[in-house]
Amino acid sequence: MSEEGSAKRHGLIIVNTGNGKGKTTAALGTVFRALGQGFKVAMIQFIKGGWRYGELNAAEKFDNFLLEPMGHGFIKLGDGDPAPEDCALAEKTWAQCAEKILSDEYDLVVCDEVNYALSYGLLPVEMVLDTLSRKPHRVHVILTGRDAHEKVIAAADLVTEMREIKHPYQKGIKAQRGIEF
Repeated sequence: MSEEGSAKRHGLIIVNTGNGKGKTTAALGTVFRALGQGFKVAMIQFIKGGWRYGELNAAEKFDNFLLEPMGHGFIKLGDGDPAPEDCALAEKTWAQCAEKILSDEYDLVVCDEVNYALSYGLLPVEMVLDTLSRKPHRVHVILTGRDAHEKVIAAADLVTEMREIKHPYQKGIKAQRGIEF
């Protein structure tokens, strides 16, 4: 926990949403800035998991940065209700986020891709809002993913929407190492 400025710090709720690229990348930019200020940071990932990507390698270089991918890398979506195992995993992942937020041990907690879990119906929005309403005053929280819930947007201090204008995939260019993963 960073003591300097913590008495007057106002922990922000930040939402990175939209259909464009860069939501997690923007959160990681804030993480990098926070680490440079000596903050203790946790990033819990809802969807990512099951394979090795650049963020995991970079996170290992910092003693004060916990990066925990808890997803399977995909979600079973269909016409009906979400799969019970996906809902259970989302609730387990949110419990981990809530524990980090409410512990007051971290200066910044990133809930990466939580907006997907909400928009896919894997997680009740009330569960997220309850935790956010009880977070310690000094703790910053970033929530990423497309289709942020209107109640999450209302609870936020800062909301940024990434808008896709052009994407290399439209030209048949596949994901690039060091850029997308």
